[in-house]
Amino acid sequence: MVSVTSSRLVRNREARRATLALERPGVAWAVPGLLFFAVFALAPMAGVVYLSLTSWDGLSAPQFTGLHNWSRFLSDGQMWQSTLVTAVLLVGNIAVQAPISILLGVWSAGHQRNRAVLSAIFFLPLLLSTAATAVMWRQLLDPNFGVPAELAGLLGSANLLGSQGGAVACLVLVTSWQFIPFHTLLYQGAARTVPETLYQAAAIDGAGRARQFFHITLPQLRNTIVTSTTFMLVGGLTTFDIVLLLTNGGPGTDTSILPFTMYQTAFRTYDYGYASVIASFLLLLATGASFVMVKLSGYDKMTSTLEGM
Repeated sequence: MVSVTSSRLVRNREARRATLALERPGVAWAVPGLLFFAVFALAPMAGVVYLSLTSWDGLSAPQFTGLHNWSRFLSDGQMWQSTLVTAVLLVGNIAVQAPISILLGVWSAGHQRNRAVLSAIFFLPLLLSTAATAVMWRQLLDPNFGVPAELAGLLGSANLLGSQGGAVACLVLVTSWQFIPFHTLLYQGAARTVPETLYQAAAIDGAGRARQFFHITLPQLRNTIVTSTTFMLVGGLTTFDIVLLLTNGGPGTDTSILPFTMYQTAFRTYDYGYASVIASFLLLLATGASFVMVKLSGYDKMTSTLEGM
């Protein structure tokens, strides 16, 4: 009798353990995602790193050259100019997009009159492809029959794309016009999750809208700010089609950012080994910038912004 009872207890214990194992997420649950990431992300990245150590024209077999391409990259003045232009565009995009996206996101999360209609109209650029956006703005900025020609008295020569400063400013303008709606959607969703009781308590204490925004809304949007800024960082380091279609790297090479230079090197000079060095450098920059953003913001330690709730 005792042995039968013991065996039942053992079976019940094993059944409970099996049930808990199924209910508790484990490594097995992550296997499909890990396999997908390994096949479509890690494997291509490893291939690019290998190609950066070779000389390859895309037709013949790659010839291993060691660190020759990397030493060539480090001594290439054009690459450092492209890196500087990439950094300027990146900082410009974040400086323009971040504050406007936050303000519009918080506004569109409210209950103002005609808010839904105005938000729908404002989000239209998000529906357009980047190629269509670049072609449209290139026509609008044309110095012969575009908007600058009509404002020649205000803009001088009216050729905004004819100088480095004007071309960079136009790239920031067009990029912001297209992607501010995306970041606004992020902030709109985050602003709607802020408990109304926080604003009610602040209003009772005499806090106006400005103080409520800086002392309640912005702290509650901390996670979203980090996420949105990370998207801007990675997107700024990988953007390509807007530069290709709007300025084509010009005037001269003044707007040849790293992704555009990588395209030129690979598909116009057929130097895939050197282009792989640029791709690997971009990968290092994007990964490093993301890690720095996470560490400086404390995003890896965040759990909830609803303190005291």
